[in-house]
Amino acid sequence: MGILLYLKNGWSKIKSFQAKEEPCKTTVSVLIAARNEEENIKKTIEDVLAQDYPSDLLELIIVDDHSTDRTSEIVRSFAAQGVKLIVLNEKEALNSYKKKAISEAIKQSDAELIVTTDADCRMGSKWLKTIVSYFESGDYKLVSSPVIYFEEKNLFEKLQSLEFLFLISLGASGIGNGMPTTCNGANLAYRRDVFLALNGFQGIDNLASGDDELFMHKVAAAYPNGIAFCKSRDAIVNTHAKPNLGEFIQQRKRWASKSTSYKNKWLVALGIVLWFFNLSILLNAIAGFINPIFWMLAAISFAFKAIAELLFMIPVCQFEGRPRLLWYQPFLSLIHIFYLIYIGIAGNSGKYMWKGRLVR
Repeated sequence: MGILLYLKNGWSKIKSFQAKEEPCKTTVSVLIAARNEEENIKKTIEDVLAQDYPSDLLELIIVDDHSTDRTSEIVRSFAAQGVKLIVLNEKEALNSYKKKAISEAIKQSDAELIVTTDADCRMGSKWLKTIVSYFESGDYKLVSSPVIYFEEKNLFEKLQSLEFLFLISLGASGIGNGMPTTCNGANLAYRRDVFLALNGFQGIDNLASGDDELFMHKVAAAYPNGIAFCKSRDAIVNTHAKPNLGEFIQQRKRWASKSTSYKNKWLVALGIVLWFFNLSILLNAIAGFINPIFWMLAAISFAFKAIAELLFMIPVCQFEGRPRLLWYQPFLSLIHIFYLIYIGIAGNSGKYMWKGRLVR
């Protein structure tokens, strides 16, 4: 409970931001790595092109990562509007195709600021202006911004939305407390010269994922005060929850696989403590069949967990404009015990599917 209250304090330290009225001056490259995204990428491109941002300061570069559908064809249809397409043609298997895609795009960019998002994301017209305006307001090297799920179709997707809000806000809270932990590559901005100075993804290219938070850790190590979170609803990027349990598990295993590569041992220790805390609740619940006193211990531990998570999520859901999701928090706190125990093991011990590829 103390850890979550500490993180709640980190969230409150970050002040809400509104973009300035005067025009931005920073050149920007929006980068998207896409693989088999013919159903989504047209809307994402249209959202980026519709940004309230000077067109002479903005370029959109999309990298087609060996798609087998019409992704490249759709991107080429926007060539007259300045959208650039790079098609990967790697003959040998890579550890991380996404890091390769981003690196290739950055090589062809000379913009000051790199902004990454995904090919299935949606954003409002003030998205880019808000992020760049925030960037220009301080000496920041990397800025993380909010990502949320939307257009949920059922209870499963609503639970994912609440859990994802929890993860995004944990990342923001870590930044607020001066200890960056996580971020999301669907809404991430960093200076191009910083990327080049740190040799890009070198040293973290052994994993398929990690183009976001592992790179953030590199930046934080070199520039301890250079990480920030843009706490603005105008900066939100929307995406969709996973439609079924199988895809959800594969995604979370991919995210969890990055934790073994954390250089900051405090973060690793924190993750281990939280994992064992949830495990203790489950073990006490089982031991209660032998001695009922363990049921009391499990109930007390769960009560502390559920209350702390609820207190943490109230301001987060209010900021995101999703207060109704809080009705699902007690249920999520319960199933999160089993989910966290499983993912903590599976994410660090096995392979997972990502974009039709079996990787680790």
